[in-house]
Amino acid sequence: MAAAVELLDAHGVDGLTMRRLADGLGSGVMSLYWHVDNKENVFDLALDSVLEYRGPQTAQQAQDWRAEAVHMLEDWRASMLRHPWSASLLPRRALGPNILSRLEVLSKTLSRAGVADADLNVAIWSLWNYVMGATVTRASFDLSDEDRAAAQQRLTSLSERYPTIERSRLLLDNDWDGAFRQGLGFLLDGLSPR
Repeated sequence: MAAAVELLDAHGVDGLTMRRLADGLGSGVMSLYWHVDNKENVFDLALDSVLEYRGPQTAQQAQDWRAEAVHMLEDWRASMLRHPWSASLLPRRALGPNILSRLEVLSKTLSRAGVADADLNVAIWSLWNYVMGATVTRASFDLSDEDRAAAQQRLTSLSERYPTIERSRLLLDNDWDGAFRQGLGFLLDGLSPR
């Protein structure tokens, strides 16, 4: 799986072929089929391998449901940003043990926080969608500082039409991690017991 992850990191989903994987391992293509059924199985295993979660660093953090949720969700996003191909694969792959373990941790954490069983799935999917959306947006938003400044300047010239986003200087905001954490806080505020 390490060789598959390395190939995916270097060449993306379309760049992983069984031939390229076999060459990287110094073996024949047919030898791979002793270990995996097909390329789809390689995708499943590679994806799950990059989503492993080891839990919070301190026991105190594990006692604070919010800190535990933030740690796990930030770790999930960071894992996918280290391996940008993972965000595109996750919605269409089998859920392996590592992502299922993350979802179990999140479910237990939210239950411990007082989220009712009837609301748990909505809470999980809302956080899943937030992490996935923030990850895909960050991974694909690749404008240089000059391009962002030019876009903001164009927006300034259109400020009568778009006054609020021009005033907030939306296109110059490059604090991806801070925005993720603050947005996550907004979501968790909505899940907090009343």
